[in-house]
Amino acid sequence: MPLDITYEDFLTPEQVQRLKTYCRSRAEAAEARASDRRTNPVRDWAILHLALDTGLRVSEICALAIRDLILDRDVASLVVRDGKGHKKRGVRIGEPLRDHLERFLIWKRAAGEAVSAGAPLLVSSRTGKALTRTAVYRIFKDAAESVGLPARFSIHSCRHTYASMLYRSSEFNIRLVQKQLGHSSIQTTQIYADVLSEDAAAAVNRLPQ
Repeated sequence: MPLDITYEDFLTPEQVQRLKTYCRSRAEAAEARASDRRTNPVRDWAILHLALDTGLRVSEICALAIRDLILDRDVASLVVRDGKGHKKRGVRIGEPLRDHLERFLIWKRAAGEAVSAGAPLLVSSRTGKALTRTAVYRIFKDAAESVGLPARFSIHSCRHTYASMLYRSSEFNIRLVQKQLGHSSIQTTQIYADVLSEDAAAAVNRLPQ
């Protein structure tokens, strides 16, 4: 089934920056309290950064294990082992997220969380087990409300936003977007090209006044 999206599904660059700044500042404040090892703000910033800078589905974020992080500088990436359709894929990540994940692993170790290969990357501070999708939805909603984002946005909006930003930053390389998002069909990815068409913007501005 093709995606049904419009511009209302994308965060603007300003909204993305507002969300990142808020989550980053909360995490830094928590890290500064050396005697306070509550990991929620640190973990929540990792979740939002992953969602915005990888476009992973919520289920894929929740399923990440320590072994799924490849943080070598030349090939920094994440391994999605069970994506939609039970497909495995690699997702390249940028240097800011790579550096953040390195720091996050250091924090997890200091906080007493497991960092063995099979341990979940993101855990509930209440149960010690991998976070659920419901918890990730709530974490996004709390952050979004705190910075005044419209209620229509959800954690899945981060995936659409990432796709739109990657499409533009890659100079409209639709195949790259398809690979990063894990779409089995290019037709699914094509909807982003259609919605973000520069031709449409130019055409409507040329209409008779």
